[in-house]
Amino acid sequence: MRACKESCAFLEGPHLIEECRHSGLETTHLLMTPEFMAGDRGARLAAAEPREPLIVSASVLASLADAESPQGVLGVIELARSGTESIPATTGGVYLFLDGVQDPGNLGALARSAEATAATALALAPGCAHPNHPKALRASAGSLLRLPAAVGVTLPDLLAHLAGSSPTAVGLDSTGGRDLYATELEGTLVIAVGSEGGGLSADARAHLDHVVTIPSARAVESLNVTVAASVVLHELARRRRTVSP
Repeated sequence: MRACKESCAFLEGPHLIEECRHSGLETTHLLMTPEFMAGDRGARLAAAEPREPLIVSASVLASLADAESPQGVLGVIELARSGTESIPATTGGVYLFLDGVQDPGNLGALARSAEATAATALALAPGCAHPNHPKALRASAGSLLRLPAAVGVTLPDLLAHLAGSSPTAVGLDSTGGRDLYATELEGTLVIAVGSEGGGLSADARAHLDHVVTIPSARAVESLNVTVAASVVLHELARRRRTVSP
């Protein structure tokens, strides 16, 4: 197997490999332990592979995988990531802008919520976890294989890319913003969420049209970034009726 480029990613476990195929993508290599290949699921994956799987020991597979239990199979896929040119500029779309989200698990969960609520794309500022990180891919349960994701993008970059549809930039803050449920949010929307600890950067805040806050009990200081973004995305989907009951 050739050295892995920045654009290649590891799909750990049978579920992600199956999601890859269901999404119309192909792995460049498939590594299996003898024990996994001998089972029914391993045999099905191997039979669907256009090339012979590479049989490796459990210790070799574990040395390549990020997960503690890679489940006997690992796929390699080319997932090129680039800037705003890689995401569609859709009038009326909802874009999730991540500013300093460094935990790949949170990134994956955010992608999953974005896809579940029919968001158009993700845009990741410099300093965010990479969407090809194995933990991000696992946490996304396949969403990062399907949802367009731009990397190394600033909020002005994204707004310029969407300028033709007059986007509205909305930041999430734990306190001090408008009540989410009393704020009218229509048209093309960019929902900006900040880092797990520091929130949105000053640079991002300078380009916001609104800041919204999710009402919560006083004893709760703030919501996890994934939970907060999911609440907003589901509220927007409810208003637009894009999610089936």
